[in-house]
Amino acid sequence: MKILCLDGGGIRGVYALAILESIEKEFNKPISHHFDLLAGTSTGSIIAAAAAIQNDMGTVLEMYREYGRRIFNRQSKIGLLGSVYSDRYLRKLLKKAFGDLNLADVPKPLLIPAVDLTHGRPFVHRSNVPGDGEDIPVKLWDAVLSSCSAPVYFPPNNVENKYLSIDGGLWANNPSLVCLSEGIHYFKESLESISILSLGTGLQKVDFSFPSEKNWGIGHWLPLRWPSLKVEPKLLDLALDISSESVSYHCSLLLGKQYFRINRELGKEMPFDEIAYTETLIRLGKDTFAEQKSDIAAFLQI
Repeated sequence: MKILCLDGGGIRGVYALAILESIEKEFNKPISHHFDLLAGTSTGSIIAAAAAIQNDMGTVLEMYREYGRRIFNRQSKIGLLGSVYSDRYLRKLLKKAFGDLNLADVPKPLLIPAVDLTHGRPFVHRSNVPGDGEDIPVKLWDAVLSSCSAPVYFPPNNVENKYLSIDGGLWANNPSLVCLSEGIHYFKESLESISILSLGTGLQKVDFSFPSEKNWGIGHWLPLRWPSLKVEPKLLDLALDISSESVSYHCSLLLGKQYFRINRELGKEMPFDEIAYTETLIRLGKDTFAEQKSDIAAFLQI
């Protein structure tokens, strides 16, 4: 069983998208043709869902370029009295990409981790998974929006007035371990039969300089940038990075060479909401593909 897993990471998702676009162009096949199961968290859920319905990755990349500036247009500087960003344009992007398609109608097995905030538990939206079905019929765009709703930065997503849902990155920013367990449980696969291509969104150097004072407060974890009063998502970015890399460590131990992780050192902080780095990340993604093309072809058995 061959699985594609895509990390969360906001606008940094264009790094993974650039790799996937390059794969489609090089091998002249939709991404979904290479995999038996696709999964993505947060921004990765947008890409995975698009791939599952055979949307062209280049087209999806252009949508990121078009909508990125609108999505990450602050309505609140700090996020104390309201979410930093409205989900208006994110919702518009997802409805444009997925229309009225229900999650259950997606032909390719697809996993989207989220958090059921109302009941305080992790949750996985699934399509075309043996022996499992959604209790509540959910639109594909709604499931994806749930996984993208990062606390403080976006409001929780109200799913069919049944429950509130937030970013799956809080527990599965790298969905590889979710896929591994679901492959064994639902698809009855063995460890030896599972191979995972895992795409990150870049390894940041999240800088927490040693402060002169002894006590740490919110200003250290979510510092304000002067003079714009823009709160930097350092704590969330750090948590997402640590979550992703710890999952990679465990999957590497369990799967060995059957776990192929592609990620790249960014050399500096590139916050998930900083659209100024979009083109830089796209170039890095294309460079990464060029450097690892032979390894990718070997994994895909092309």
